Amino acid sequence: MAKTSTRDRMKNEINAGSMADIAFLLLIFFLVTTTIDVDKGITVKLPPWSDEEPDIQQLRKRNVFSVLVNAQDQLLVRGELTDIDELRERAKEFIANPMRREDLSTNPKNAIISLKNDRGTSYKQYLGVYNELKAAYDELWDDEARKMYGVPYSDDLPIAWKKAIKVKIPMVLSEAEPTNFGEE
Repeated sequence: MAKTSTRDRMKNEINAGSMADIAFLLLIFFLVTTTIDVDKGITVKLPPWSDEEPDIQQLRKRNVFSVLVNAQDQLLVRGELTDIDELRERAKEFIANPMRREDLSTNPKNAIISLKNDRGTSYKQYLGVYNELKAAYDELWDDEARKMYGVPYSDDLPIAWKKAIKVKIPMVLSEAEPTNFGEE
């Protein structure tokens, strides 16, 4: 029989049998608890799908604010070549029509913004134009919130107040089918 020395008895071993189980549980824990940011993109609510033929009605030309973006990223707003820096103010003036001009919309409820792009339009220009049009509505909603409730339009505003403002100034942004490259 072999004699065991004190040195042999003093060796401590760590049982690593359950180490793989612990690592696996930690991996699952971090996978479940970690959130991954996802780009939301443009949040546009599309109309529901319908098999019925659309009711085509004639719109008064006065109530349509047409914005065309060509393949060279130039803007044509209601037949006039316009810079993107002027777009927000022109859209606000068209929608609100504070001076009651005959060539602008009759009422914010009747105002329609029609956006049409060329297939050659850059994505940067498309987003810039869309953001300016959305910002025009945001500023109009903010002005209306201050007028009605004395507070700025924000996420903290009660939902009922937001709905009341959006009933007075609904956002109607119509995007037409893009034209072929360089067609318009």
